[in-house]
Amino acid sequence: MTETYSTQILKDEAATVHTAGVLATQLKPGQVIYLHGDLGAGKTTLVRGILHALGHIGKVKSPTYTIVEPYNLAIASCYHFDLYRFQDPEEWEAAGFRDYFNADSICLVEWPERAEQVLPQADIEIRFDILPHGRVLHITSQQPLALEGLCQ
Repeated sequence: MTETYSTQILKDEAATVHTAGVLATQLKPGQVIYLHGDLGAGKTTLVRGILHALGHIGKVKSPTYTIVEPYNLAIASCYHFDLYRFQDPEEWEAAGFRDYFNADSICLVEWPERAEQVLPQADIEIRFDILPHGRVLHITSQQPLALEGLCQ
């Protein structure tokens, strides 16, 4: 059963970080989160906010060139994928990326459509649409999420 949540307006980066904190409270080991949106939509900002809310201290860089950045957190190992430059499914297998998707980790995947043939199904999908003054956030989940307080 899929639960779709109402569209949220994010007026600025602070609203995105706030939303990330609320989402972080819902995450559990074993989950896969897809992030969709154009360049500059706020995907990495949301991931940065989630990782900081889960206890990561320090910088969170976009793994555009490395494809994945690992974070060992109290809740689980978290893997931040950026598949923007991903082109070859054989690269996925050769790098062992499939092993990152397991019951003990949380995987946050930007640009999942670039590797849909090799990725597991998402538990949560987040889509950003760019507005002239902010962003629209759409959340679709395979399980119920308690997202009270999502908007400031």
